[in-house]
Amino acid sequence: MPNRRLAFAFLALWLVTGLVVLVAAIRTLLDALHAPRAQHALVVLAAVEAVGALLFLVPATMRAGGVLLLVTFGVAIAAHSHAGQFAGPLFAYAAATVFVLAHGPVPPAALRGAAPGRHP
Repeated sequence: MPNRRLAFAFLALWLVTGLVVLVAAIRTLLDALHAPRAQHALVVLAAVEAVGALLFLVPATMRAGGVLLLVTFGVAIAAHSHAGQFAGPLFAYAAATVFVLAHGPVPPAALRGAAPGRHP
């Protein structure tokens, strides 16, 4: 079992990534809905990203949400690149998502485990 500090650090990365992406997706969705010109593709992409972020935050659906997020990040990175923009934050979100997917959910026992800095 990993030490408790590592489990809490992973949990923080998972939650912060999911919440930041969720808030950004909702803000993008609202901006696209209220734009003077219709931005249907952006509305769909932001809505799918928001659903992916919600799924990502739930342990049972984390993998499906993570895959959905990676797809939306890929589409958004391609769109930004096509417009000549560098989408650095999207690469960081994608890297954090890949790490969380590779690790998997934190079992509650890991959070109750050994004292910080000690190994069982």
